[in-house]
Parts: sequence; structure tokens; C-alpha cells
Amino acid sequence: MDKARSMPRLGELEAQVLEHLWRVGEADVQAAHAALGVPRGITLNTVGSALERLHKKELVVREKISHAYRYRPVMDRASFMAQAMVNAAGGLKALGEQGLLTAFIDVITDASEETLDELERLVRMKKAQRQ
Repeated sequence: MDKARSMPRLGELEAQVLEHLWRVGEADVQAAHAALGVPRGITLNTVGSALERLHKKELVVREKISHAYRYRPVMDRASFMAQAMVNAAGGLKALGEQGLLTAFIDVITDASEETLDELERLVRMKKAQRQ
């Protein structure tokens, strides 16, 4: 998924289904229904519709195995949340222009030394990948 792409809005069930897929990796409609639909009294078709909406929103991919589709998320939860935060801030350009990136760094500097070391390592790694 394009990093600059706007993240679609999710309904409550879509968000729950996506969370389930992040936990289990992949699932078909039957398995997702057993985990989410049965405890909530939601029909198999309703869970299947939520999976299809996530597919149309390009948040999950599907693969047909025998007579059923198996769905899996296109990005991990952390990447999804990071993209959602960037979108909420107004996009990547807005992070710098509005001082949000500086504010984020100010918050991060209050973190533990290990967190700062990890941030530093990640920035070095991403820079190296760009070259």
C-alpha cells in the first residue's frame, strides 16, 4: 500500500475483523465468524460482508482456497496505526510544516534511553535503505 495514501474509515465490525486478522494472521469467513460473529450473535454473512469491505478498501488481500477465500491484512497493526496518525495530522508534509514532528520528538525524548536508542537505530536503518 502506498505510504502517502489516505486510510479509509472503518466501521466497528470492520475494525474488529481487522484486529482479529492481525492476531491470527489469516482467516476465512467461517473462522472469523466463529471468533467474532458467534459470540456477538452476528450472522456469517455479516462477517463475510465486513471482510469483503476490507478487501475493497485494500486493507486485506484474499486468496481462494478450494471453495472459500482466506483473508490476510496487507500491513501490520503498527504500520496501519502509524499511517492513520500521519493522516490525522494532515499528511507527511503537514508533520514538518505544523511542527508536529518536532512535538513528537519532544515527547519521545521523555522516553527511556532504550527507546531513544531504538529510534536512532531505526532512523539509521531507513536512511541506509534509501541509498
